[in-house]
Amino acid sequence: MRLLKITGITVLILAVTILIIGLSSGKEFEVSRSIVIYRASPEVFNYVSHIRNQNNYGVWAKMDPNSEKSYTGSDATVGFISRWSSKVKKVGQGEQEIMKIVPQKRIETELRFKKPVEATNYAYLETTALDEAETKVTWTVGGKIEFPMNVMFLFMNMDHMLGKQLDEGLVNLKTILEKS
Repeated sequence: MRLLKITGITVLILAVTILIIGLSSGKEFEVSRSIVIYRASPEVFNYVSHIRNQNNYGVWAKMDPNSEKSYTGSDATVGFISRWSSKVKKVGQGEQEIMKIVPQKRIETELRFKKPVEATNYAYLETTALDEAETKVTWTVGGKIEFPMNVMFLFMNMDHMLGKQLDEGLVNLKTILEKS
């Protein structure tokens, strides 16, 4: 009986500790990566402002080339929505909508994930002309992680995990644009 009581108290203390950590830990994240591409800024911006082109350089589209995709609106304009659905858990189901465009500078999108976990995040691609033939591209993804998922993310390195995918996507983008 005493062992059962000690076990119950231990489980209760552990649950309360996790609850306190979850409610008090940081809930926002932002991961950003950059690369220099040897192409003129207008050409680079024109390419990245078309969300459909992410199928060519983004790692998530490459994880499941057979995922179902659909589009609403005119690509590279505010309100354009790209939807995807995949049986591959890492790809899942969701949509990305263009929320704002700063011409020749930045395209901002909202990412709405449906599966495997519901979440709404933001992303943007920003181009900066370094000279006539070089452009720095910065890809940023951020958002909020709600309780109880934020407890799990205390043991994961979002910057490393997501940063690796952004780096890979930017290298793919560089390869595509420097070949053309």
